[in-house]
Amino acid sequence: MEQKWVALSNTTIGQLMATINTSIIVVALPPIFRGIHLNPLAHGTFPYLLWSIISYMIVISVLLLTIGRLSDMYGRVRLFNLGFLIFTIGSILLYVLPGTGTTAALELIIFRMFQAVGGSFLMANSFAIITDNFPDDERAFALSINSVASIIGVSVGVVAGGILSIIYWRDVFLISVPVGIFGTVWSFLKLKETSPRVRHRIDLPGNITFAAGIVLILLGITYGIVPYNAFPMGWEDPYVVISVFLGLALLILFIYVEKHVDNPMFRLDFFKNTGFSIGNFTGFVSAMGMMGLMYMLTILFQGVWLPIHGYPYYITPFWAGVYILPMTIAMGIFGIIGGRIANRNNIRLLTSLGLFISSFSFILIAFLPYDFSYPELAFYLVIFGIGYGLFNAPNISAVMSSVPGDSRGSASGMLNTMRNLGYTASMGLFFSILIYGLSLYLPGSIKTHLNSIGASSLSLYISKMPATEALFSAFLGINPVPSILSTVNKSVLSKIEKSTILYISGNTWYPHVLAPAFGSSFSMVFYIAFAITLISGIISIFREPLNYKIKNSLRSKEYVKK
Repeated sequence: MEQKWVALSNTTIGQLMATINTSIIVVALPPIFRGIHLNPLAHGTFPYLLWSIISYMIVISVLLLTIGRLSDMYGRVRLFNLGFLIFTIGSILLYVLPGTGTTAALELIIFRMFQAVGGSFLMANSFAIITDNFPDDERAFALSINSVASIIGVSVGVVAGGILSIIYWRDVFLISVPVGIFGTVWSFLKLKETSPRVRHRIDLPGNITFAAGIVLILLGITYGIVPYNAFPMGWEDPYVVISVFLGLALLILFIYVEKHVDNPMFRLDFFKNTGFSIGNFTGFVSAMGMMGLMYMLTILFQGVWLPIHGYPYYITPFWAGVYILPMTIAMGIFGIIGGRIANRNNIRLLTSLGLFISSFSFILIAFLPYDFSYPELAFYLVIFGIGYGLFNAPNISAVMSSVPGDSRGSASGMLNTMRNLGYTASMGLFFSILIYGLSLYLPGSIKTHLNSIGASSLSLYISKMPATEALFSAFLGINPVPSILSTVNKSVLSKIEKSTILYISGNTWYPHVLAPAFGSSFSMVFYIAFAITLISGIISIFREPLNYKIKNSLRSKEYVKK
């Protein structure tokens, strides 16, 4: 097989595997926690729940930039192969997870972080290896195949997690093992090193300030959605505020460091090129919108729409994944079309058009009622998939083609870092909006519905449910009412008919109570998604065309001489 096709197929497998594991655990958490004998809604378990989701993305966000730089120094294929091996070992460790209870939850988080190290090696080098192996006139198409794999991986992760978790919770992690073994062996045997080596020292001050800054900001944003004292969220927590501002201060220090060290890990001079800077910015915004949409749809389907249409909670993860498939299919088809078109047409117009189409789909979704007609939503998801597909591959091609060949590992790491930061930031931003709306509207909705069925005495208990608990119950497809009722005095429960207790503990009552409060906040999320995506589409128009590679190459040679 010709080397370029070996590079494309191998990196595509790696990218698909790494991104599947970004989302596969989201819908599978209830059966996983049942499997390790830990109640996700029990007191003190919320941090384990949160870290099970975010640990993988945080590690990748922190490491991508460093690994991209190391790849330029020691060889992209070498580090890519190492990533396959680490990822496969991490998958095996997750499958054989030995402990139970909180011990198993901690092991789950640690092994996910170990797996993410391997995923970082894969994601940081995929775009660069493809760019090294494909000529200019085929590059955008090749990148579109790889980027479609990364997009589809997130959606396939949701579907696969829903299916496998119903069969056996450990199978959620087993799926990566045979693929990882095959990819590891094939990459070591077939994938050849083609990248130039750049001999630089490791930028230790830059690595430390960047990693610490990103971790503190992401921790602050994440714990900003955790209740604090009497507040529904943690944005009033001084530790959260300090974490965010200290993280921002470290990133400012990082920029200063990168301007004054001899061999910076972060090539600030690349941002002088609008093709590179705008490509990274729009990549961040589009990733935030796409992952935010995935989170919102997961909550909407698992916590509201499917239960009120008679689906039992144990099956909602599977159907949530199935109903998201129209978006995934559209992304795949139009991602490849976008790559084909980008080889011959103006990338500025194509990326802007894709963002405008995506923003249009957000405003359509914002006006949907919570009890929508599924074909209508499916149509809007197809529109979003078309827009995202048309944008993504041309944008990657534009960024990777705007840098010299000896810096593509760094550029790939920078772009993937921005995309993963977008994935993680979407949780903090969009969940904060939802929690704020639920804290305003949900208590009143609970009281009204309990009064209507003659169970007003339970309002004192259920209406005090934290908005965060309500949100993540919906996110996990769990009715939190039985857990709350277990804390209610038996004398109070004895005065309420058993049929009423069964009704509010079942599939339909809580989703109907949650739906109106969720619907108002849901619309607000997509108004914001529409605005930021529209603005990024306008900004994308001002990126440079791809006719400046010689200038960048000269700049790189001068840089290396220094």
